[in-house]
Amino acid sequence: MEEADEMVTPGEVLGRATDLKAGKGAYAASHNNTIYASLTGFRRIQAPPPASHDKRPTVEVTGHKAHGPVPEPGSVVIARVTKVMARTVSADIMCVGPKSVREKFTGIIRQQDVRATEIDKVDMHLSFRPGDIVRAVVLSLGDARAYYLSTAKNELGVVSAESSAGATMVPISWTEMQCPLTGQIELRKVAKVVN
Repeated sequence: MEEADEMVTPGEVLGRATDLKAGKGAYAASHNNTIYASLTGFRRIQAPPPASHDKRPTVEVTGHKAHGPVPEPGSVVIARVTKVMARTVSADIMCVGPKSVREKFTGIIRQQDVRATEIDKVDMHLSFRPGDIVRAVVLSLGDARAYYLSTAKNELGVVSAESSAGATMVPISWTEMQCPLTGQIELRKVAKVVN
């Protein structure tokens, strides 16, 4: 049994997690047991394999063309900062895990999601600059087709930044990066490098 249904877009409800399993292009939200689409495409329901203990059919979303990885809540992503505002930062998601994306996904880092402590004292302009490469985790599908991202862990934040002199800066603390050419120090929310 494979049935093709209507066209769906990210954030649309596909069904209940009690009746269906989330497949490719779909994710289950644990807080309300609902399965949502994470990309644009066609909703398909596939019967479980005969030997499967789980008798729920799988719901998935398949696009018109072969698509790459899709951000889902909990995914670690690499994104390039495009715009820094007083309370939010916009970024283009480039990779989900180790795989590069084929479609354009936009992420938003809100002021309360930059770091875990002293949330009210976060200055977005002292944490990120346009062009910075950040490692973040996907919190949820936000509004206007943008994913909410968080850098509120030690290993998350700016992983690469370019100085005004055009050199790749070196992290020197949790909050500072230094240009190796000029010695100029700039403030950032720096990610701890995990080996």
